[in-house]
Amino acid sequence: MDLFLNLVASGLVIGSIYGIIAIAFAIIFKTTGVLNFAQGEVMMLVAYTSWSLATSLTLPFWVLVPVTILAAALIGVVIEFIFIRPMSGQPVFSIVMVTIGLAISLRSLIVMIWGPDAAPFDASVEGGLIEIGPVVLFSEQLFALLLFCAVSAAVYLFFRFTRIGIAMRATAMDETSALLMGVDVRRISSLAWAIAAVVSGLAGVAFAVMFARAPDMWFQGLQSFPAAILGGLDSPLGSGAGGLIIGVIAALSEGYIGHGLKEISGFIVIIIVLMIRPYGLFGEKELERV
Repeated sequence: MDLFLNLVASGLVIGSIYGIIAIAFAIIFKTTGVLNFAQGEVMMLVAYTSWSLATSLTLPFWVLVPVTILAAALIGVVIEFIFIRPMSGQPVFSIVMVTIGLAISLRSLIVMIWGPDAAPFDASVEGGLIEIGPVVLFSEQLFALLLFCAVSAAVYLFFRFTRIGIAMRATAMDETSALLMGVDVRRISSLAWAIAAVVSGLAGVAFAVMFARAPDMWFQGLQSFPAAILGGLDSPLGSGAGGLIIGVIAALSEGYIGHGLKEISGFIVIIIVLMIRPYGLFGEKELERV
């Protein structure tokens, strides 16, 4: 039983990272109808930028977090302005191809600037080991879980109760009607990319603090994609829940069946689920815009 509980806890920790990145996928898709295949690379870029700020400015971790949020928002706005806005009016497939090219470019850029080697993040969450019954967690792992809860709550409140969030939902439902109602669609798109960069960037920082900053961090974005599909790309909170499900399934499959299943179990799950519910567990409609 202790093994089971620790595997579940481990799955929830890594699932929280998957879930946060999946929420970022869903925010962009829900607002613009575009699948951003560079989300993992944007997450990695924010994490590396955060590390540079921490080391150059000698910032403690709890000061680094708000600074990282500002830096991530700026990165998201710049990416949207340079790469996505010029593609306005083009087929969605063309924009998706741009995000794939952006992903490859960011991977190379990070290696060129920061080098190919993995290294510690040099910032940590104070607290040490935390025991919850038979489950033992590091403070960095607990931070990842709390971050997931905070991001999920913030995204729910934002889309549900703020004017900008409601405008983003309106744009997602009918862009033409939103334009006629005076909604600045370009501003909404830029904001969606900024929010997604912040959300995924925080996940990148949490991952780097737990493990290390490394040029293969982008792979977490690929691992998070099944979570977004599983939960439903038109449901940010559903995508987040999908991350937790994928994380737990991956941990249990590796712990009880064998090493190597962790990387593929998520994709096996979405194949099964999509055969039954093509729009995901929590999706409200079929993904007509993909």
